[in-house]
Amino acid sequence: MKYLTFGEIMLRLRSVGHERLFQSNLMEATFGGGEANVAVSLANYGENVSYFTVLPDNPIGDECIKELRKFGVDTSLIQRGKGRMGIYFLENGANQLPSKVTYDREYSSIALSKPGDVNWDEVFKGVEWFHITGITPAISESAMELSLESVKKAKEKGITVSCDLNYRKNLWKYGKKASEVMRELAKYVDVAIANEEDVQKSLDITVDVKVEEGKLDKSKYKELGDKVLREYPNMKMIAITLRESHSADHNGWSACLNDGKNFYLSRQYEIKDIIDRVGGGDSFAGGLIYGLNNYKEKKDALEFAVAASCLKHSIIGDFNRVSVSDVKKLLEGDGSGRVQR
Repeated sequence: MKYLTFGEIMLRLRSVGHERLFQSNLMEATFGGGEANVAVSLANYGENVSYFTVLPDNPIGDECIKELRKFGVDTSLIQRGKGRMGIYFLENGANQLPSKVTYDREYSSIALSKPGDVNWDEVFKGVEWFHITGITPAISESAMELSLESVKKAKEKGITVSCDLNYRKNLWKYGKKASEVMRELAKYVDVAIANEEDVQKSLDITVDVKVEEGKLDKSKYKELGDKVLREYPNMKMIAITLRESHSADHNGWSACLNDGKNFYLSRQYEIKDIIDRVGGGDSFAGGLIYGLNNYKEKKDALEFAVAASCLKHSIIGDFNRVSVSDVKKLLEGDGSGRVQR
């Protein structure tokens, strides 16, 4: 199986520890972005995965490519173009103070890219699974048009398309509503991945889900998934993550998967003293894509994805630096955190 992910990767600047932004003159610089995070997960699981984006032709773009190559991600398709590398700033939350992301990504290389700039026949050569998110079409109108072009071309070629709906309210600024775009893009998606807000804000499909209370009525998520699958008969399944936020550093974490015939609910992990939750959804997406292609049962694929993303909450940075064996140990019940000798 050959996988391809497409989207924007950014320079990530994180305040040290639990400091507020610019509280001191130190910041941690790494790279991250939804689709790149999925590519890294798949590479760590030993899969053949390429990542496609447009990066500036400068030393920052060079270092970003080097970082992706370290994990075994194929970067040969990446184009270099005008513009800059997007940046996001991160403050880590704690207790009742939530984490905070601030974007600085206007006029980035991918934001300036447009339909016709990409030879999709070349990019999709040999690809069997294509992953995109709702972040890329939110960046700019031209990136939105390029995103729609990509999924249409993928379906023409018979490629399986997965999409993490990923609603980002701070990005939809160029005049299009998220639902206006995402309802069209969803027509080309085989496997949808989301949380409840993504579904409701991106697809305008709602149920009475109250996430602020810290305890979720999980029966509502079957109803939500059923509504999506009725609306989009092209979709084979939708997976929805379930996060019970007791505080910024204590979450209950689980997920469900609905394929129109069966509704699967995973085990729940109580994640305390969260190190870094950014990238948690991407690690779930990467785990689910791996699981669906390596396990016979969808329930097993779901459990793999939830366990993989549970582990990500203990790793600094966007990338989920775990292997299949790490995930399997947790699945087999070894969640004690004892030193492995």
